[in-house]
Amino acid sequence: MMLLFEQLLNGLQFGAMLFMLASGLTLIFGIMGVVNLTHGSFYMVGAYCATFAIARTGSFLAGMVAALVGAALYGLVVEVLVIRRLYRRDHLYQVLATFGLILFTNEAVSMLFGRTPPLAVTPAALDGAVTLLPGFEYPVLRLAFIGVGALVALGLWLLVNGTRVGMLVRAGADDREMVDALGVDIRNLYTIVFGLGALLCGLAGVMAAPLLAVEIGMGERVLITTFVCIVIGGVGSVRGALVGAILVGMVDSLGRAYLPQLLGGLFTPTVADPLAAGLASASIYLVMAAVLIVRPLGLFPMKG
Repeated sequence: MMLLFEQLLNGLQFGAMLFMLASGLTLIFGIMGVVNLTHGSFYMVGAYCATFAIARTGSFLAGMVAALVGAALYGLVVEVLVIRRLYRRDHLYQVLATFGLILFTNEAVSMLFGRTPPLAVTPAALDGAVTLLPGFEYPVLRLAFIGVGALVALGLWLLVNGTRVGMLVRAGADDREMVDALGVDIRNLYTIVFGLGALLCGLAGVMAAPLLAVEIGMGERVLITTFVCIVIGGVGSVRGALVGAILVGMVDSLGRAYLPQLLGGLFTPTVADPLAAGLASASIYLVMAAVLIVRPLGLFPMKG
């Protein structure tokens, strides 16, 4: 039971990180119609800005501010200089352009921060563990990650459903031409959405920096998993991104914990270990395939 409880919390923590990435990506893809492969690069920029600021100031708060500002500003620059020219183009142009931006970002980050992976120090307030059950302790940092993910989900729900910007975002998702005809500058709306998505990537980067390796190319690995989340949840749906991220986080964590034990009782270790590792890595894609068979548009497809 302790192992199960621990893996459920690990799944929530991983799902919270994926939601920060998937929510911005689903807004950009679903509302703006842009296949943005650079999304993972914003996550990397946020992580590097955070580790750089923490190393210079010793303050985790300064690292968080640097990650949010750095990722958001870089996202705005990318949108204004590159993405804005791709809105009415075929997805192939978007894929090629944003793939080129991945290569550019990796080289730019390596030139600015160096190729040696930086070490992100866990802040004193988030260091250590707390006792959740008798005999069971869980890291404070991971619990904070879950809490931040819940706050982001609540904030996005309030933004999309309770503000004028959210109203315009929902209207633009349904009929962007009509919104433009009513006098709303759709380009500014797109810039806001794109900047928000980049900012959420920066937040995910600073929270993940003490837990994961900060290195060149870290954004590409998590990008594929993020796409799986929004495909499962439904492209353009923030609620779908939340459900998809939690589902992927749970499946990944539980699969890596229990598949070796399950297969170990059926096969020899030389067969069970690589088979369990392969199935654990493929488990989220199997879930995605199963969901698409039943609901081809995802669990919570965007209306319109």
